[in-house]
Amino acid sequence: MQFFPALRCPTVQLFNGLEIPVLGLGTSHRGGYSHDAILYALTECGIRHLDTAKRYGCEKKLGKAIKESGLQRSELWLTNKLWPGDYGYKAAKEACLDSCTAMGVEYFGMINVLSQSLSKYQPSVIKVEYHPFQQPKHLMEYCRNNGIVFEGFSPLAKGQALSDPVVQQIAKKHGRTTAQICLRWSIQNGVVTIPKSIKKNRIQENCQVFGFQLDEEDMVALGNLHDGRHISWDPTNVD
Repeated sequence: MQFFPALRCPTVQLFNGLEIPVLGLGTSHRGGYSHDAILYALTECGIRHLDTAKRYGCEKKLGKAIKESGLQRSELWLTNKLWPGDYGYKAAKEACLDSCTAMGVEYFGMINVLSQSLSKYQPSVIKVEYHPFQQPKHLMEYCRNNGIVFEGFSPLAKGQALSDPVVQQIAKKHGRTTAQICLRWSIQNGVVTIPKSIKKNRIQENCQVFGFQLDEEDMVALGNLHDGRHISWDPTNVD
């Protein structure tokens, strides 16, 4: 296991040998965009993993923040997304090159493809909703058995997990915030974890999850919170 030095953030190896930081910062078309927060995350908090998409409308702004940070492209892991309208070899190539141009970079670490089924090609990473209330354990087991990295978005359940009594009790036990407990639990489960925030204090809080360890009792208690709820789109009945 390697580390991204600024944050001492451990990485997970993909089957192609690349190393992806286990903690990243997500962006979104919802909730706005804060240039100062991204710059703060890169220069003060040591974030080296950014997740974005053309649809979010912030590629140029992210590129500007990366340039202002003074970081080299080789120091960062950048994930982008390919929307269904850009599927197909020629369209996908053009979309990726356009995104590279918009961000002022030569390549991305990974391109997510939005799909309800796997193709004939094995993916490096599967990214799904993951938090204490939504734990797709069968999918996680499948990923582990097939060398696929499991990545989770919405690790705080859009704030719903922060008020859960079990999470609060564990946070009090460790002298940590409820957000840190949720993120630590996700990381200890081997999940590449992508919280999103535009607030500097929240980003700093979310990065402080490598200086403590949840014990087995904590992990079991949080694992028992699964109730199947989705706080994002529900793919259950998608063909």
